[in-house]
Amino acid sequence: MYFSDVIGQHEVKDKLLQTVKEGRIPHALLVSGKEGTGSFPLAMAFARYLHCTDRTENDACGKCPSCHKFDKLIHPDTHFVFPIFKPNSSKKWVSDDFLKDWRTFLIGNPYFNYQSWLDSIKAGNAQGMIYSEEGDEIIKKLNFKTYESEFKVMFIWLPEKMHLTCANRLLKILEEPPEGTVFLLVSENSDQLLTTILSRTQTIRVRGIDNESLGKAVTSRFSLVGEELKACVHLAGGSWLKACEYVQSSEENAFYLQQFIRCMRGAYTIANFPSEKKLEKQRSLKDLKLWAEEMARIGREQSKKYLSNAQRLVRENFILNLYQPELNYLAPEEQKFSEKFAPFINHKNIVFFMEELELAEKHIEQNVNAKLVFLDLALKSIMLFKK
Repeated sequence: MYFSDVIGQHEVKDKLLQTVKEGRIPHALLVSGKEGTGSFPLAMAFARYLHCTDRTENDACGKCPSCHKFDKLIHPDTHFVFPIFKPNSSKKWVSDDFLKDWRTFLIGNPYFNYQSWLDSIKAGNAQGMIYSEEGDEIIKKLNFKTYESEFKVMFIWLPEKMHLTCANRLLKILEEPPEGTVFLLVSENSDQLLTTILSRTQTIRVRGIDNESLGKAVTSRFSLVGEELKACVHLAGGSWLKACEYVQSSEENAFYLQQFIRCMRGAYTIANFPSEKKLEKQRSLKDLKLWAEEMARIGREQSKKYLSNAQRLVRENFILNLYQPELNYLAPEEQKFSEKFAPFINHKNIVFFMEELELAEKHIEQNVNAKLVFLDLALKSIMLFKK
């Protein structure tokens, strides 16, 4: 990863470059930003720049032996620490046990998140953590002399995932690291870090990617233009990961929207159509039963995604009533439906709608009969439209 590969973040790039040019490299730097904004790629580009033996004004050269080693993430003076899980309890597990997986995962994939990393190492339901044993490994590695570089870089991704014992073990060495050591901590939730760690680091805040840079990157990667591009950039909220998710899940989201509309229209028809329109009400009830059966067949994970998406749609429709477009995050097709639907999501039913959708998602997670869950949700929606 080079500075030139980082999307936007020109101000942060300049700050990092300036620290090197002026010889003010902090011994412990905390790069803090939400997932998808570029905090990890920025830190990687900075580590490469520190090691490069033929730096240019604004980036690493890409040609020296150091850069070639960094391409494969095998530079001997850069050490990585990251959350892992324990496949079994027969040994002490540390980051180096997953180093091969880490390198394979990272190369060509500098924008990623915690869950995608855990999925790549097949962690299942296990929570990733930087275990207590890692503290001894870090201290051992930092006592080695540098092999090739002027600097020894200790790269810790998601230090907020450190076991308390490991975090406390690092306090002394963070305050007085061996000569030439640079700690690079990359955090997505720095408020979860120990205050004693925060006080020993220099923090650089990474904000969301500016719309212009994000738009150019989306156009280059996905060839989006016009209103679709505007919607993508707006919904991404400064995150490259969310922009990619918007493009790649458009077909899936279209299905979720179609099912949401079907359920809401059916429930509203039964709740609000006059009694003389008995035939329409009967048809709607029959379709809601069929809808529940069809939704039960899409599988647990898809059902959970649908219900999560439905919560977002209900929330966004409520916000739409405030008539402040900048607060709204609806895709174009969602917007078309919501312009007419939003008035029916109001202060009388919004909380109850959210509670029912959350409960349905919880029941699906617990393997409750999906057909009954969705039918119950549809019937509850009828009652809520009467509020």
